[in-house]
Amino acid sequence: MNPEQVVAQARPRAAPSRLERIESALRQAFPDDAAVVTDVSARHLGHAGFDAQGSHFHIHLQSRRFAGIGALARHRLVYDALGPLLLQEVHSFTLELRPL
Repeated sequence: MNPEQVVAQARPRAAPSRLERIESALRQAFPDDAAVVTDVSARHLGHAGFDAQGSHFHIHLQSRRFAGIGALARHRLVYDALGPLLLQEVHSFTLELRPL
């Protein structure tokens, strides 16, 4: 291993961003489905709850699990998947949930 590789391995890795943690949680809960998470925080600059690290998100998710169930049940599945992230780290989010 050369010196640059040793230094690179010794550096602490940056913690995943909120957006990355949301995407990861959705991938785990909906592994075969299509999710797109967009940080829309910049639209809320100056509003209560704004955080430059990501505080406002739009989630577009298409899932086979949504087939035959209503909007409330779809939302509950997403809330269950994201759990503490929504309660502790996200100010607001919008959901666009559709069956595949």
